[in-house]
Amino acid sequence: MKVVELLERRRVNWQELDHLCDRVQSGAGKRVPPAEISRLGALYRAACADLALAYAYQLPQNTVQYLHRLVGRAHNQLYRSRRFELSKWAHMLLFEVPKTIFHDRCVQTMFCVFWGVFILSAYLAYSKTAWPDFVEQIWTAEGIQSLEKMYENPIQSTPRTGDTNSFMAGLYIWNNTGIGLQCFAWGLLVVPGMLITMFNAIKLGAAFGYMARPDVPAGDNFFHFVTAHGPFELTAIILMAGAGLRLGLSWMMTKGLTRSSALRKAGRQVMPIVGAAMVMFFLAAMIEGFLSPSAAPYPLKVAVALFSSGLLAVYFIVLGFPNEGPKNQRMTNDQ
Repeated sequence: MKVVELLERRRVNWQELDHLCDRVQSGAGKRVPPAEISRLGALYRAACADLALAYAYQLPQNTVQYLHRLVGRAHNQLYRSRRFELSKWAHMLLFEVPKTIFHDRCVQTMFCVFWGVFILSAYLAYSKTAWPDFVEQIWTAEGIQSLEKMYENPIQSTPRTGDTNSFMAGLYIWNNTGIGLQCFAWGLLVVPGMLITMFNAIKLGAAFGYMARPDVPAGDNFFHFVTAHGPFELTAIILMAGAGLRLGLSWMMTKGLTRSSALRKAGRQVMPIVGAAMVMFFLAAMIEGFLSPSAAPYPLKVAVALFSSGLLAVYFIVLGFPNEGPKNQRMTNDQ
């Protein structure tokens, strides 16, 4: 009987929960203050406990059914899917995402590491005196021969069909995303992630530097192929490496949270970074599959590369740079 009396006294809470559900369901949920939304969650959890008691003590069927309906209704209001709102998505993509990426210390770190190592590797590969056998140590003699053979014929002499271009674009998506996911996954262990990113930077930099040598005949064909899609592809690799580093540091430096909670929090932070990288991998693959192997003049491909670089600069630097005071400062400090 004590349980019955307890539940009877809680009818006021049930009525309050029913009223809050009415407000949210009627479309006024977006005007409900956060405190009341929190109250809705608390009442929902209490109603779940009341329903369990009603089942356990076999209370009258009408009471059980009422609680069952109330719990289901509250659950639907708390966990219902949000309506797609173009203005909110546009604001998030144009303002929130670039700010998040621009202010992320891990992305900044991997940007400096990748391009620093890439440029140094390219210089050592280009110079015949600074480190004479650098390219052979990185690529091996067989690798260099294979690289030259791959680009020995002018691109214009080997036209491809539309079906072949589509197939190759899909293959490039698979291959490029695989490289990015490798940097991302090893980033969970921090040091291996840094080493994998540096390895890719050294390998790519050495290829660019060697093919830029005046005495390498295949160099012109190489740059004819890689120039257009390079900005999107290399930037995407850096973003994936930065996202992996963010997750790796989260479980090592929890800042008072449990490791699982810190990892979940970091997971939410890296979602925009990974999403942006996926978009760039797709764009790079489309360019690499259709424009890069085409007979289009090289100045056009250079123009595409410059346009892509400008687009990335506007999105990540111009849109990401503005500081709105304490909010952005707190975000930077948290990172």
